[in-house]
Amino acid sequence: MSEGQQRPNTVEYFLQDIEHHGRNERTAAAYERVLTDYEQFLAERFDKTPPAASYRDCMAWVHELRSTHSDSTIATYASYLNRFYSYLERVGHTDENPMTVVLEEMNESIESNPTRRDVTLPEMRSFVGEIHHPLHEAIVLTLLKTGIRAGELCNLDLIDVNLEHEARTWQPRAHISGRSDSLFIATEHTYGQESGGERRNASNKRKRETVIPIDSELKDVLVRWLAVRPDVASNSATPAASEPLFVGTASSWGERLTPNIVHHVVEQYARAYGWYRTGGGAAENVTPHYFRHFFTTHLRDRTGDRGIVQYLRGDVASDVIDTYTHNWGDRVRETYLEHIYTLRR
Repeated sequence: MSEGQQRPNTVEYFLQDIEHHGRNERTAAAYERVLTDYEQFLAERFDKTPPAASYRDCMAWVHELRSTHSDSTIATYASYLNRFYSYLERVGHTDENPMTVVLEEMNESIESNPTRRDVTLPEMRSFVGEIHHPLHEAIVLTLLKTGIRAGELCNLDLIDVNLEHEARTWQPRAHISGRSDSLFIATEHTYGQESGGERRNASNKRKRETVIPIDSELKDVLVRWLAVRPDVASNSATPAASEPLFVGTASSWGERLTPNIVHHVVEQYARAYGWYRTGGGAAENVTPHYFRHFFTTHLRDRTGDRGIVQYLRGDVASDVIDTYTHNWGDRVRETYLEHIYTLRR
């Protein structure tokens, strides 16, 4: 059974099942939202469908939730997933419910806010210094200097980048046409849905559009990448300007990167550096999501301005939306360029 056929036989059939058991429309909508997000997480992170997920995959999902949700919300979502897997087990789509052990461990030993590895700026500079492949360097530097998610990086198109350099041969989108050296993070890309003329392999999870400055260090890395970037493998009539910024240079030559590839790139360097261990959790392993944590912690400490960091991360905060959206040039860009850390020597 293909991945495209899998969802109707699992998530949608399960939703029909709970509806038949008298669950109201609001409850069904909550189940659908959580299970769709979980399904997307598995596809992006592990290239798996729910019936193929293991206990460790479910644990990874729970760890991911801790960065954005409260303990009570995580417990609710875990109960949804537990009921879903109980259904799959009952109808023969899986041999066992992987959430059984997860729920037991959540009650016994899982920390609600795990302490992450404490990486200093000099240590991160040393780590970055070991990366010489133009694509890999561009991936890691972009994640570390913008705080965007792996999926958001994969969704970047050429038109989302405005570089004041001869390497830019395209017209950037209107949102950043007057903002030199800037990166635009959209909100419309959704996993499995068409956007910009192609079906996306990741979602942009932020709630509002964000314009992130590009400093001279990141600019140099992006220019270096653009100089060797392969021609895009395309079977559509998508305009050249809408081509992906980051494409594969190995087996997926010329194809848009996937979150799975990004995680693999980061993992191979982190493992070689002693920052990643099979079976290690969020408190130990350095991953693309860790880079988001590093960006948040270090930039917040340097600026002392939590609002600007919230804006750059794309977090929901009604008191900062208008302030930073309309004052991008005077406040966000100046503050960012003054305080963003350097990572290459």
